[in-house]
Amino acid sequence: MKAVRAVDVVGALKVVRALLLGLAVTASAVVALAEGPRDADGKEAAAAPAGSSARHWVNTWTAMPQLTEPGNMPPPPFTEERAVLVDTTLRQTVRVSTGGERVRLRFSNAFGDTALPLTAVSVALPLGGRAGVSAVEPGSHRRVTFAGRASATVPVGAQLVSDPLGFGLAPGSNLTVTAYLADGQPSTALTSHPGSRTTSYLQKADHTLDEDLPGATAVNHWYLLSDVEVLSGPGAAAVAVVGDSLTDGRGSTTNGNDRWTDRLLDRLRAHPATGEVAVLNQAAGGNRVLNDGLGPNVLARLDRDVLSRSGVSWLVVFEGVNDLGTAAATPAAQRGVTTELLAAYEQIVVRAHAQGIRVYGATLTPFGGNALYDDPGGHREAARQEVNTWIRTSGQFDAVVDFDRAVRDPGDPRRLRAALHDGDWLHLNPEGYRTLAAAVPLRLFRARVG
Repeated sequence: MKAVRAVDVVGALKVVRALLLGLAVTASAVVALAEGPRDADGKEAAAAPAGSSARHWVNTWTAMPQLTEPGNMPPPPFTEERAVLVDTTLRQTVRVSTGGERVRLRFSNAFGDTALPLTAVSVALPLGGRAGVSAVEPGSHRRVTFAGRASATVPVGAQLVSDPLGFGLAPGSNLTVTAYLADGQPSTALTSHPGSRTTSYLQKADHTLDEDLPGATAVNHWYLLSDVEVLSGPGAAAVAVVGDSLTDGRGSTTNGNDRWTDRLLDRLRAHPATGEVAVLNQAAGGNRVLNDGLGPNVLARLDRDVLSRSGVSWLVVFEGVNDLGTAAATPAAQRGVTTELLAAYEQIVVRAHAQGIRVYGATLTPFGGNALYDDPGGHREAARQEVNTWIRTSGQFDAVVDFDRAVRDPGDPRRLRAALHDGDWLHLNPEGYRTLAAAVPLRLFRARVG
């Protein structure tokens, strides 16, 4: 009996230890679920599925990558015969949408035909919080790393995501990103976004941690940097906009951040129900839906620029004017491009819906009086009216944003209101862009789609 009782006691102790261990594991799991995933330095960092209650990464700024044209290359001595940005510091400012305490960057070599070596990268707050300045707030610099290393190489055609960095960003604020390339890129196939409407700075040697770049060369282009992301709460999400020069901001103020997407962000931030919505401007001047122009066509770039971006719940499609304007001004040519354009819109909707993204169609704005697109026979205008009628009535889009109605001249609907364009009867001025932003119903972004 004594031996049996001893065995019973030992067995009971094993059961108790097992229960205690199970409780400890369960408690740890509960804590992990409550606090969220953590990165190597103990901070929450992992992405979360759409619709979950965990923190997740959301794109807060983007610029559509393009192959840099000769006229938009960095000036000498920063562009050489067979290389670009050799021994060069590149300082750029970008305006973020939503804020956060942790950020990460994406650099793009989408159009490079050689690897892109980044020697050093830093972030800082621009002096006075302003866009397009070369100076930063003293003491605000932070080094950016890639897999724990200061240097990294972006492969041909690829992008590179930095490590998460503890760096506080306020919503709607400007961020300075400085990169140094000791060896440069051994090619002139440079990835950029020429239509930055923001001043960047180039200077020889490594100045990534300098508070200012006196004597630097100013250029109104963005190079290499394609995205900024922030670690966000469960209510944060992004709306991506695909478009052409009307969304890229031709006619807006350099360093003024007054494109219509900027004005929309200001409206969203002013209301608690939409205050955590990021606005991602994926537009480029000359871009088209069907055929390559300045940058790949929308059908070719949709996955890269929208479907793969972090935290996108909505898509606004405001593009097609260049498709109509570059097709011949004949009834047959305009019928053909209209048919293909409407089919392309349907493709965009189908592909975005497959990723749980709601798609809003924006009507095409007038171009009557424009020297390039307005034709005497009115064939392009007739096509624009047909496209807009389809956008409004087909039911293919989840909602319609009627930009045409917002900016057209009531007395001559084929033209923009005279006070809203920048002189060419196609592109808008800052007041015109404010009018576009005011035409977007904020209710479309009040419920995040998971």
